[in-house]
Amino acid sequence: MPTLNTMGRLRYAAAALAAGATLMAAGPAQAESKGTVHLAYVEWSSTVASTNVVRVVLEDAGYDVKTTSLAAAAMWQSVASGDADALLAGWLPTTHEDYYKELQDDIDDLGVNLDGTKLGLVVPEYTDFDSIEDINDNADAVNGEIIGIDPGAGLQRLSGEVVDEYDLDVKLRDGTDATMTAALGNPIDNDEDIIVIGWTPHWMFARWDLKYLDDPKDVYGGAEQIHTIARKGLKDDMPEAYDILKNFEWTSDDMGEVMLMNEQGDDEPYDNAKKWVEENADKVDKWLGK
Repeated sequence: MPTLNTMGRLRYAAAALAAGATLMAAGPAQAESKGTVHLAYVEWSSTVASTNVVRVVLEDAGYDVKTTSLAAAAMWQSVASGDADALLAGWLPTTHEDYYKELQDDIDDLGVNLDGTKLGLVVPEYTDFDSIEDINDNADAVNGEIIGIDPGAGLQRLSGEVVDEYDLDVKLRDGTDATMTAALGNPIDNDEDIIVIGWTPHWMFARWDLKYLDDPKDVYGGAEQIHTIARKGLKDDMPEAYDILKNFEWTSDDMGEVMLMNEQGDDEPYDNAKKWVEENADKVDKWLGK
């Protein structure tokens, strides 16, 4: 999930790149490569899914693709500086607002690749209550706690504001994405209540029947969109790759399929992306301008 890193982390971007970010293995070289497209990404399950799918499509179109894993601030800075060609994880208008405002003159916003992201508190669909305002009346049923994620994550901080704003008599527990989703299994298997911090897109919605609790005070804010962001000059340097990146657009259900394959299967995300691309040729053809 995206975190609200401070803009101070931007000054570390060049050092992060020089220090050697984690690289996915590049795909097989094309017989006559049209050039190398460098995609920056963060290790969020959503972005791993989208980056690998676009990587496969670009490779099939004749490009070599390099992918570099970075922190969110460094990811944005790498594109703004031209060290990377594009990113597929621009959460706007709120989550990455600071990055966008700081760098907007040095980047090219190619538009929305996924519409309708959401943040909030999530419970199993069978849960009797439907609103954050109902939590105190059901605190015992959820063991007096909300299962959270990383303490440094912006969503965790925002959830702390929710606890205060609604004067909730429950404890917000720190954890990780992995511990949060692991905590869902047993209660759902036993039809028990549990509250976790959640966001869309996430593979857990493809695996379990879940719902968001209403947020009448709108502390979590409205839906966001995920944008594709490119470096200045990419359109002139590699117009076909630019058009593919600009045309790339899919749904939360599409992304959820790939994320669930990555979570539950034994194959690497790149191999799962290849399978998804093969099975969704009509959608991919639109990205290729066919």
